[in-house]
Amino acid sequence: MAIVLITGANGFIGSHLVQKFLREGHQVKAFVRKSSDVSFLNGMNPTIVYGDILDKKSLMSAMLEVDIVIHNAGFASDWGAYQDFYQINVEGTQNVAMAAAERKVKRLVYMSSVAVHGFGSETMMEETSPFRYTFFPYTKSKWIAEQWIMEYTKLVDMEVTAVRPGNVFGTRDHTFMSKYLDALERGQTAVINRGSSKTCPTYVENLAHGVYLAAMHPQAPGQSFIITDGLDIDWKTFNKKLTDALNLKESTASFPFGLAYFAGSILEFSYKLFGSKKSPLITRYRVLNGGKNYWFSIEKAKNILGYKPIIDLDTAVRKTIEWYRANKKK
Repeated sequence: MAIVLITGANGFIGSHLVQKFLREGHQVKAFVRKSSDVSFLNGMNPTIVYGDILDKKSLMSAMLEVDIVIHNAGFASDWGAYQDFYQINVEGTQNVAMAAAERKVKRLVYMSSVAVHGFGSETMMEETSPFRYTFFPYTKSKWIAEQWIMEYTKLVDMEVTAVRPGNVFGTRDHTFMSKYLDALERGQTAVINRGSSKTCPTYVENLAHGVYLAAMHPQAPGQSFIITDGLDIDWKTFNKKLTDALNLKESTASFPFGLAYFAGSILEFSYKLFGSKKSPLITRYRVLNGGKNYWFSIEKAKNILGYKPIIDLDTAVRKTIEWYRANKKK
């Protein structure tokens, strides 16, 4: 049994990571800020440890006797100031890694993103595919943090593995999925280029399984792994899975990529001009995600980690819709 510390443990992905490691018989320290809502952890009973990844002292205290750190906390958004992304995603990661090394943690798993590879490939991208679209603050900060942590591991006696998740969805996702399903029910969604672009759905329990393997497998250190559901699927097909599960008629609304990207550019410019902290309805990142191929091979994770999705897409959609209906805000 290992003692595992998980940063950002109270959120959508973090709470599933806590659940996975507890179910596998490990002792879990859930590292959260004092202001965090920890309701997702109710009934799991991890050890709650308060702190902040920008406060190295709190990290040093939390990592006493810890064997494995899963660094999941971060700023994930398609809107915001670059300095905020850099501070949280780069400097916060550096604090976590340095504290873990000082505390003699055996292995650190860093939660990166497939977004570092960008959009638009005609074939499935893999871990060696180029890093692109670093003009987005989120993407750039994740790329810098992953590159830094992989170099840092060469200087210390600590194993480091990076996991790059795809478009994560599933239960407890109030940030994207519940809002998206709300919009589907209201008939307020549209696809780009008739939904013909490839996408990379990643059911959260499959991701948690992949992260667990990355934390435990002897061949994982020094490696980066893409974790998705490994599907060859476009947005039209994925949306139809959702609308069928919701007993809704499939939307036929569609916009050409060029028009949508232009609209996103204009909205972003306007919002920045007036200093808005609220994100526009349409951003270039969202248009690229929905209008260009964004699909990835999981062959490396299969071959080295023995990873394969444990939940199929139909089951994942059913479980997500059941959660959505049970937790829908009236």
